[in-house]
Amino acid sequence: MKFTINRELLLKPLQQVAGVVERRQTLPVLSNVLLEVTDSQLAITGTDLELELVARLGLEGEVLGGETTVPARKLLDICKSLPAEADLRFEVDGERMIVRSGRSRFTLSTLPASEFPNLEDDIGGAALDVAPDQLRRLIDSTAFSMAQQDVRYYLNGMLVELRKGRLRTVATDGHRLAMADAEIEGITTESQVIVPRKGIMELARLLGDVSQPVKLTVGNNHVRVIAGDVTFTSKLVDGKFPEYDRVVPREGQRRILADRETLRHALSRVAILSNEKYRGVRIQLSEASLKLQANNPEQEEAEEEVSVDYQGTELEIGFNVSYLLDVLNTLHGTEVQIQLGDSNSSAVVTDPNVAATLYVVMPMRL
Repeated sequence: MKFTINRELLLKPLQQVAGVVERRQTLPVLSNVLLEVTDSQLAITGTDLELELVARLGLEGEVLGGETTVPARKLLDICKSLPAEADLRFEVDGERMIVRSGRSRFTLSTLPASEFPNLEDDIGGAALDVAPDQLRRLIDSTAFSMAQQDVRYYLNGMLVELRKGRLRTVATDGHRLAMADAEIEGITTESQVIVPRKGIMELARLLGDVSQPVKLTVGNNHVRVIAGDVTFTSKLVDGKFPEYDRVVPREGQRRILADRETLRHALSRVAILSNEKYRGVRIQLSEASLKLQANNPEQEEAEEEVSVDYQGTELEIGFNVSYLLDVLNTLHGTEVQIQLGDSNSSAVVTDPNVAATLYVVMPMRL
């Protein structure tokens, strides 16, 4: 195996692939990336058995085919440390990979490519073309509501739902819920899958650099996204997602319309003196006014009053201020609409001018 490649061509794909590789592995080969050279093309693969990322690059000049695996982080650090526009010459010598660039020479240990685990090539399922900014918006609008290390493992990920003509993402940690829709032509089948948290984060990172439509394939056990020369594949979480439609309150009788930035800044200031553990903020609602109050065990208090469009009866209710801020930071419109029932009902937060996203935040006792 022998090939030469420019540092600028190699660095970015190598960074993407190495992002999947875990630093601590039970199997030594999982700390490596797989390098495969065939027909003037280099394929770099990284996996942690749950996710797999494959980047393909064209090669010029003298090429000798072959495959091997080398330590991901060490190869990435070598590539980063070399000067811009440097050429790297790779050659396998027995059980070693020799990398040369200018006067630099590095000898890396290798492990056989036969030991490297591969996810299945054909995952089946429905395939559709999606604009990368659409898919990125769906992820960005809901990812913050995913649970982290919850014993209810099916919450540690995002629901991706195909409906006729529509793609939906839903995430919840049991205390709040985020839902986003995108209208996409070509969806004729209906399915629901749960993509694990790490897969969602890696996919969001990948989509940030893509401008051309991507191919999304939703199988029974895997989801795959092909974005240009990079193929992302993730195993799915084997579990049943909660029936999220049932937790969305229907038409709370109290409707509040507020300036999003004004409310966001007020909540941020009140949060400074909230209880660091429980992050509670009390909301007192009266005609045309929303009063925010927070205190902590040190007997410190914060209070803000925000003018809002509201004509209903008075109400006092408590929320986790971090959950409200997450929603207001994710929305982009100038206004925000909050619908409430009573002091024990969840709040439904939306942008009144955008029907594609909806957020539910459960109340808390203060």
